[in-house]
Amino acid sequence: MERIGIFPGSFDPFTKGHEDIVRRFLPQFDRVIIALGVNSKKKYMFDTDSRIEHIESLFKACPTVSVEAYEGLTVDFCQRKKAGYLLRGLRSSADFEFEKAIAQMNADISKGEGNVVETLFLMTDKNLSAISSSIVREIKKNNGNIAQFVTNEELLIINT
Repeated sequence: MERIGIFPGSFDPFTKGHEDIVRRFLPQFDRVIIALGVNSKKKYMFDTDSRIEHIESLFKACPTVSVEAYEGLTVDFCQRKKAGYLLRGLRSSADFEFEKAIAQMNADISKGEGNVVETLFLMTDKNLSAISSSIVREIKKNNGNIAQFVTNEELLIINT
């Protein structure tokens, strides 16, 4: 059976911390799907298509990585993709507490679907743990340079 891991998020933007987590998970899976969650009620700073293009550019040499946008529950997306694992990065103990509750609920929801989805956690690299998408967005909003936090920044288009 193919081992498929899904790394979900809004990735507004996809940071060097996100990139590091995916690269470290890659050896454990046959395929990794970077799942760009889209919520029509949420206002994103960066355009959805440019976020997808940006992420694809980072993994163009990795044929086992794909990027897909989705709506709805992440656990339902996992079921559709026949993925047994959700992949998450943890920067702090606060992240762990938040992610643990979601992981437990996803496991409970998926039990009824026939394919239990397990959540796997990796600690963020200590040199990247201060990076968060919300802080990067704030820097960008204030005309700051985000190049040290985001690879290939030039591919990101701000929503207008």
